Amino acid sequence: MARHYYLLRLQYLGFRYSGWQRQPGQKTVEGMLLKTLKYVLPDRRYKILGSSRTDSRVSSLDGAFELFLEGQPLASETSFIQDMNQNLPPDIRVFEISKVNQDFNIINDASYKVYQYLFAYGQKLHPFCAPVMAGFYDDLDISLMQEGASLFIGTHNFSSYTTRDQKGSRLERTVTLCELLTNTEFKASFFPDKSYVLRIGAQGFVRYQVRMIMGALVSLGSGKLTLDQLRNSLHAPETLELTYIAPGSGLHLHQLDFG
Repeated sequence: MARHYYLLRLQYLGFRYSGWQRQPGQKTVEGMLLKTLKYVLPDRRYKILGSSRTDSRVSSLDGAFELFLEGQPLASETSFIQDMNQNLPPDIRVFEISKVNQDFNIINDASYKVYQYLFAYGQKLHPFCAPVMAGFYDDLDISLMQEGASLFIGTHNFSSYTTRDQKGSRLERTVTLCELLTNTEFKASFFPDKSYVLRIGAQGFVRYQVRMIMGALVSLGSGKLTLDQLRNSLHAPETLELTYIAPGSGLHLHQLDFG
């Protein structure tokens, strides 16, 4: 039977989902997509594969998944997107579809990812911020956190920045972008007067890496961690065990490139 391959780009607000991957008894982005496909493509055989397994409450502005469709190709790719969006919940949107060949690998062909972590500090945030921005109560030394962020650029062993069950994985990663900036991109009337964003880019990340980097920077900015400790966590990871994982709701996948 013929098989057709499609790359779909999507955006989603992850606040009410237990991550991307389908799990029994949990509401997930993958599970919602499969439920919608069952309605949009009745009596068809297909499967999907996502490019990134985002964690619980993590969002995406530039995500992707591949649709493997058996039998006839889609009659109209434009109509298919319209049907998907009409039947998906309002916090998930498909915005692009393209046909790819069978050699395309949505995981291995992802060449660059940028995550952003949006946050503010020193006050209780407006409740409407909860889905997209993390709030930290401690006063934070932003300039020190900016200095700390630059330490992550380069090739490092990130075994201090993942969970223990990942220790057998390949934990060396090359980070090409890591900067902490004043947020000027995301605006809302209920946002605090000043907020910040951590931008970090690499070909790939280990599980919880970005959230644990953010957690380490918060610990640095609040005086619970020193620059030397942060530096040592990359050069001699066995000298420091980091346990703080920043909340998922401040994080989103901002850019995903293939090729």
